[in-house]
Amino acid sequence: MHSSISTSRTRTRRTARAAAAALAGALAFSLSACGGDDSSGNEGSGGTDEAATTVTLPKLDGETLEVAAVWTGPEQANFKKVLEEFEKRTGAKVTFVPAQDPIINFLGSKIAGGAPPDIAMLPQVGAIQQAVDKGWAKPIGPEAQEQLGKNYSQGWQDLGKVDGKQYGVYYKAANKSLIWYNTQVFENAGAEEPKTWEDLLSTAQTIYDSGVTPFSVGGADGWTLTDWFENVYLSQAGPEKYDQLAKHEIKWTDPSVTEALTTLAQIWGKQDYIAGGASGALQTEFPASVTQTFTGGDQPKAGMVFEGDFVQVNIAETDAEVGTDAKVFAFPKVGDTEPVVSGGDAAVILQDSKAAQALATFLASPDAATIQAKLGGYLSPNKNVDPSAYPNAVQQEMAKSLVAAGDDFRFDMSDQAPQAFGGTPGKGEWKALQDFLKNPKDIKGTQEQLEADAAAAYGN
Repeated sequence: MHSSISTSRTRTRRTARAAAAALAGALAFSLSACGGDDSSGNEGSGGTDEAATTVTLPKLDGETLEVAAVWTGPEQANFKKVLEEFEKRTGAKVTFVPAQDPIINFLGSKIAGGAPPDIAMLPQVGAIQQAVDKGWAKPIGPEAQEQLGKNYSQGWQDLGKVDGKQYGVYYKAANKSLIWYNTQVFENAGAEEPKTWEDLLSTAQTIYDSGVTPFSVGGADGWTLTDWFENVYLSQAGPEKYDQLAKHEIKWTDPSVTEALTTLAQIWGKQDYIAGGASGALQTEFPASVTQTFTGGDQPKAGMVFEGDFVQVNIAETDAEVGTDAKVFAFPKVGDTEPVVSGGDAAVILQDSKAAQALATFLASPDAATIQAKLGGYLSPNKNVDPSAYPNAVQQEMAKSLVAAGDDFRFDMSDQAPQAFGGTPGKGEWKALQDFLKNPKDIKGTQEQLEADAAAAYGN
């Protein structure tokens, strides 16, 4: 996420890749096996009971900390419960600081003003590198590294490293290759879960014919559109091309990008398939794209919404229950590769102290992750979180599949990119794909704009 990013300096960032073979296969099986089973029936209402203590923390009476993250709504509220547990165990006082995208710009203004937060939760891989480049990030200490060694696969540890030194603790993971659907809409239409892209197009037509718009798209948030592209591209072009495009070793004018955009246009180009059409989608933020799919009885604004496991937090704001009213299937296979794209958020220390290191240690432990796992809408890359902590069978299987994938995964492409290209509202890839949603016929123009923006951001 930094403008001077280079191939040599980003090679280590590529070790994490969104669950290709192992995760995709396990996920596809687990979702079909448990899609109708909500073992707890209380998504988002998990308890906040104290997690079993597996990590020793120092007493920090009188110490204060600030933690910055872009999280809002239920996601922010659930993370605050984790911070409350840290406060209870240590005596420290922790304040959550709401940040804005792009978070590096937000942190830059805080640092320039002499008031940086102690820890920032960075949602882009490249942002860790940029924080190190600017001299903001401080290395993770031995206690947190010990927790990482016990609880994380090597790939997730490497994601938080720069030049071999640990700077980040990946607290949150995301499976960004899921399509959630309103079960009543599917039942009324006689629609089935699709396995391939062609099946998805057929299912969309079936939903449309039943009188419901097939897709809800949160186009006001450009990152959702990058996720659409990444899933199509990974499946159609394959992992090797995906890695090359992520590093800008091939251009965005490459024929593989043409093919992916042409495929996307099969949905984006049908205005009647998208709630509100392109203009409506571009005014719909991600949370609303979810809730409008699961409100309105059997006549919601859309029958399906694409996004990651974290959608469950937003579904919990409706009357729908995951596993019964709201089910999920893996993003349909477009080409030879099962597309599963992963993301994540890492804790990075900006002001080194005993208290900041203690919080990083806590976030690397199963204790912290278990608290948020119980609340739903969250996945942890921590392999020692008991799957039973997750509130329903759907999420339990997602968690098992994520851990079972080990180091075999592909990471969100836009999150690997320089911030100016892959992580800034109104610019770069976000803006180019928003323009493409508005005019899906302009494939050539979209590619040229993507390439111009990428070349400027990557410096090549």
